[in-house]
Amino acid sequence: MNSEMKSELIVPVPFNMVSVDDLFWSPRMETNRMVTIPLGYEQCRKTGRLNAWKLDWKDGDSCRPHIFWDSDVAKWMEAAACSLYLHPDSELKENLNSVIDSMEKAQQPDGYLNSYFTAVEPANRWTNLRDRHELYCAGHLIEAAVAHFFATGDNGFINITRRYADCIDSVFGNGAEQKRGYPGHEELELALVKLYRTTGERYYLELAAFFLNERGTRPYYYDLESVSRGEDPAKNYEYWQAHLPVREQKEAVGHAVRAMYLYSGMADVAAETGDTELAEACRILWRNVTERRMYITGGVGSTERGESFTADYDLPNETAYAETCAAIGLVFWAHRMLCIGEKPNAEYADVMERSLYNCVLGGVSLDGTRFFYTNPLEVRPGHEMMQSGQENNYRYSRQEWFNCSCCPTNIMRILSSFGQYIYSSSNDSIYVHLYIGSTAEVEISGVRVKIRQETEYPWKETVTLSVEPDEPVEFSLSLRIPGWCENASLEFNGKEIRQLPVTSGYAHIRRLWRKDDTLNFILPMPVRRIEAHPEVRGNCGKIAIMRGPIVYCLEEEDNIPDLNDIRLDSSVELKAEYDENLLGGCTVITGTARIRKKDGWGDQLYRPGITETEPFEFKAVPYCLWNNRRPGGMLVWISGNAPDQ
Repeated sequence: MNSEMKSELIVPVPFNMVSVDDLFWSPRMETNRMVTIPLGYEQCRKTGRLNAWKLDWKDGDSCRPHIFWDSDVAKWMEAAACSLYLHPDSELKENLNSVIDSMEKAQQPDGYLNSYFTAVEPANRWTNLRDRHELYCAGHLIEAAVAHFFATGDNGFINITRRYADCIDSVFGNGAEQKRGYPGHEELELALVKLYRTTGERYYLELAAFFLNERGTRPYYYDLESVSRGEDPAKNYEYWQAHLPVREQKEAVGHAVRAMYLYSGMADVAAETGDTELAEACRILWRNVTERRMYITGGVGSTERGESFTADYDLPNETAYAETCAAIGLVFWAHRMLCIGEKPNAEYADVMERSLYNCVLGGVSLDGTRFFYTNPLEVRPGHEMMQSGQENNYRYSRQEWFNCSCCPTNIMRILSSFGQYIYSSSNDSIYVHLYIGSTAEVEISGVRVKIRQETEYPWKETVTLSVEPDEPVEFSLSLRIPGWCENASLEFNGKEIRQLPVTSGYAHIRRLWRKDDTLNFILPMPVRRIEAHPEVRGNCGKIAIMRGPIVYCLEEEDNIPDLNDIRLDSSVELKAEYDENLLGGCTVITGTARIRKKDGWGDQLYRPGITETEPFEFKAVPYCLWNNRRPGGMLVWISGNAPDQ
């Protein structure tokens, strides 16, 4: 393992040090708190996920616990804990404490903590790491406990999960009597790093590194455990990212959510240990994902088969899987990549922003009660009309819940801890990654500094930042210049800064900061036509519309059923206008397109010639807001004409 000491430790400003007050995000966060988190608790109760912790299931009972139910409950607990810190709520606190109490009673004498295996298969602990989700569920329990500790200061829950982590540490490792296995569904790796950062106990970090270093080594551990179960080994371990050691992996393969969690864990361990080889592996995988295997919306994982990556540039629109959890995992990974270099690189924050504003936020309805598991970029009229419960309905219409409800609870936790993605800091720098109305408190050189943002981003172009140190202090304030933005400008205390010192996509302003220093950051947001790489076959001859970080789509509600018949000429002016009465208030894009005349077709399926066209006034809405009105078709990539040469 190659390693070196980092010269500067870059860390996110935690959610409990950031207060969000934002036109765009605050309503969604409030809905998450008031509607979605209570809904999550009720669904976990109704579906038996909470009762599973009573460990009273018996063979023949109707509600058999499932191998991944613990993870759904844990993600809800994490969301609830973060919400409680920001907004005390006696009922939520009581519900959370009742779940913690159930887990404490269910914990086994050796620290083991899993409702399924304890009640259903007690003799089969650790016998099928590849498929049975034990270590995955453990990771989510640990993450929930860390969040609970930060939110409440109570160490009861984190001590429960520490006992479990210690149990896992005793079972897995290089010792003669230990198992040299690793998670089938990655997640525990990044959770152990969080536990290390919280407790200071380095053996948790070392256990995370052990799991990473063992993954993909020969002989395959999954082969050994398959033989011990009397089963034939799997033929291809790409699905579990276990086909090669992680440092040798060059392409994102297999189950997309597992991959995102694995890469997040790799970035965490690289950041903590200074492992340059592991960091470079992260960068190689990052380039493969973002340059060849990511949707314009920030979705990843293009096929339903295995919920997986496929091949470079294979990004179909109508059959896009793009699981909400995978987009959230991409946010986690991007957020961590900001911390593994000497300085943050804006390309990571650009992707984080892209995914948050489009695929992630599109995963939950405006009213907070319905969810997308997958996020297609095209929906034909009629598909979305299927009744709830029909096969594959979840692909085209948001649902109240799923048998596999990883996505709803993941949305709950990312929105309840959203503030942590906005800022990072080091010894003498504060980095602003996202432009969101908020106030953060950061300590620089022993001085408390408040950074305040006021903005109507992403609808408007101006961001006002106020710097409020308790006393004058020198540091660098580094502002991300989004990759989509040209000609950004900056005013300091009313005077334009003509030459912005920019490195790695951040404008760095270093000075002795005093109270009431103010910056106006102008980020021009023209409407842009976006093309895909020519090898993305489904998008040849098509364009997508973006303004700022927002991807737009056509919905049947505003246009016509035959959205694919709309053709957008390259010379047509595209206009942006804010509509306060539409979808909670949003900027829409309008213009004049062309559609074919329908006259004379009759019953003909084909006919010679080229049909005349007529003008059509179209309207495009933010992709993250689609499917919040009447059912109908949807389209991101629009047929268009290339500019004249």
